[in-house]
Amino acid sequence: MDTQLAIQSRRAVKQFDPQHRLSEQEVESLISLAMLSPTAFNIQHWRFVIVRDPALRQQIRQAAWNQAQVTDASLLVILCADLKAWQRQPERYWRNAPQAAQDFLLPAIHDYYHGKPQVERDEAMRSCGMAAQTLMLSAKAMGYDSCPMDGFDFAEVGKLIRLPADHVISMFVAIGKALQSAQPRGGQLAQQEVVITDRFDSL
Repeated sequence: MDTQLAIQSRRAVKQFDPQHRLSEQEVESLISLAMLSPTAFNIQHWRFVIVRDPALRQQIRQAAWNQAQVTDASLLVILCADLKAWQRQPERYWRNAPQAAQDFLLPAIHDYYHGKPQVERDEAMRSCGMAAQTLMLSAKAMGYDSCPMDGFDFAEVGKLIRLPADHVISMFVAIGKALQSAQPRGGQLAQQEVVITDRFDSL
């Protein structure tokens, strides 16, 4: 599917065919594409928790206010991030770069993140957001629909998936075969309301 068409036709779908399953090849393709999403300093700190256990899916559904897409979608991905990925052998992220680039980037990674928990979290959310959009557009290009979700008890889901203390959950992405089309768009704002040239007007 053309990229522009995928963007235009991607919608949040709530009703999925619970009998449909993605093939392992399709799942592999989706995750491989999501892993091409950008991250600051290429630290690739997203972690994709693919929930396969039906019983766990039911528990997560209860923590998500009983939203049916949690159990009915073919694929449920919980996008998490390792907040300390920048500390974990950062030379891995630039092993194919020239030595001069490595000599510059590795200290820069340390200086950018060290002692800055808000920066760690901000970058995690940005990175997971971009990965989520890549997942959803890739799914649409493959003929599937998706639903990004933050309507759940983050702490409870963290317990259910045994989230490490130095990781955070960003969102869910449910992917599958839609049973019905999404509702018409609720109302798009005009460009002149959301596009600012150069700077905001002073108050």
